[in-house]
Amino acid sequence: MVARRRKRAARDPEDRIPSPPGYAAIPIKFSEKQQASHYLYVRAHGVRQGAKSTWPQKRTLFVLNVPPYCTEESLSRLQSTCGLVQSVELQEKLELAESRSKFFHPKPVPGFQVAYVVFQKPSGVSAALALKGPLLVSTESHPVKSGIHKWISDYADSVPDPEALRKEVDTFMEAYDQKIAEEEAKAKEEEGVPDEEGWVKVTRRGRRPVLPRTEAASLRVLERERRKRTRKELLNFYAWQHRESKMEHLAQLRKKFEEDKQRIELLRAQRKFRPY
Repeated sequence: MVARRRKRAARDPEDRIPSPPGYAAIPIKFSEKQQASHYLYVRAHGVRQGAKSTWPQKRTLFVLNVPPYCTEESLSRLQSTCGLVQSVELQEKLELAESRSKFFHPKPVPGFQVAYVVFQKPSGVSAALALKGPLLVSTESHPVKSGIHKWISDYADSVPDPEALRKEVDTFMEAYDQKIAEEEAKAKEEEGVPDEEGWVKVTRRGRRPVLPRTEAASLRVLERERRKRTRKELLNFYAWQHRESKMEHLAQLRKKFEEDKQRIELLRAQRKFRPY
């Protein structure tokens, strides 16, 4: 009996792969030279009832334990045997999708990630859950860069395209201006209109639009505030203030006396005898 189980385990090593509950394990290798396998843990993507998700529920495969050398392109190629792949997105951790910018949200430090693979049909998810391996990430027809070649490629990809960056900024500003215009139009429509309880919302709006404050204007405002605080201070209210004011007055008198003395000596030195 024991010998029979050992033979069965030796014949079917994939049945003994440990995986988290609810996940299926897919062994992969970087290349044919690699002997040990790395395991991807996959399941059908799903969220709690009432929660929103950008990825379609029945056509999305959630992948755990994605190694750093596995790119979106290689994941798409590995899953292409299960069906047509619509999109692949790698993330640092499990979270709902948001619209992100590749320019203003730098990529995190490379490490193990999670992936969302979206198929065009729900049958692709079922086929991926039953997928057996090991699958090869880097092949002769589809080599994956590693080492210094990968570093050079990552550096080249990190330099943004000026035209693509300009288009993204223009698109963002157009959406922002449209949003502000809609908010102002809505506020103008609701101005003076009572709500359900009869309350009227009062807003403060000037006749002239407020201009952005420059550095020179800010300095003038600070100087005005400083003079206002100086006028409010009580002079010679305390004894130490009285003593300091007297000492400052004496120091100014001594300084003025020395300046007058030097000026008189200079005039005496410049005076000449002119009989005619």
